[in-house]
Amino acid sequence: MAGTDHNPWRRFLALPNESRTKTLVMAFLVSGICALMVSGATVLLRPIQTANRAAEEQARIAELVRGIPGMTDLLEQSGGTLSTVVIDLDDGRAAQDVTTETFATVLADTANWTALEPAADIAGLAQRPDYAQIFLLRTGEEISLVLLPLTGQGYGGRIDAILALEGDMNTIAGIAITGHSETPGLGGRIEDPSWQARFPGTLLRDEGGELRFGVARGTASTPYQVDGITGATRTGRGVSNMVQFWLGPDGYGPLLRAINRGEF
Repeated sequence: MAGTDHNPWRRFLALPNESRTKTLVMAFLVSGICALMVSGATVLLRPIQTANRAAEEQARIAELVRGIPGMTDLLEQSGGTLSTVVIDLDDGRAAQDVTTETFATVLADTANWTALEPAADIAGLAQRPDYAQIFLLRTGEEISLVLLPLTGQGYGGRIDAILALEGDMNTIAGIAITGHSETPGLGGRIEDPSWQARFPGTLLRDEGGELRFGVARGTASTPYQVDGITGATRTGRGVSNMVQFWLGPDGYGPLLRAINRGEF
């Protein structure tokens, strides 16, 4: 008569495969091993994932820059470094608890949006995010270019754009319309490079600091205007309102003042 096997593992393995105890224990062991493997892989791959996200972000920034007339040449001439910063729009400073990695998640929370008073809502947004992701080009310690995402209402619907400002925070370096619903052949011409090429060199504020930028109804007559598009007055007004809102006190105004004070 064979002796009793006192090894619990061998006794467990000797149980019939139909045993409920054996099935449950094996399932628990397999799930535990898989969890450990996944956790280990996550730890090991985290530096690679972080590097990949950074590379993807830089590629996205580069794509945005290429969409702005003259920006590629400007970047090459300056030789600076383009970086991404999430700012708190209320005080115009870098956000303390929001990063580029968590930015999208933060904006998905309605608590991080501010309702706009009708009198201040010239861009037709109804509400404004509390945070924005901007792009800065530094040449040495100086900011030589800032790229600001904009959004507003045109004639046909929402208009999205990236506005580039020179280091004085008062001269437009370029603009890229990244999305719109305007009428093809009329307001839709805001996406034409020939129209966007009219923006570089346009001033935003006069000597007294008053924001005077606007899209003219026809040919620009002041240093603060760009030529309008024939037959698309309401689209031009939408672009004007969008720029004026975002560069005003409820948009990037606090940021631009902070940059001018040398706080960035």
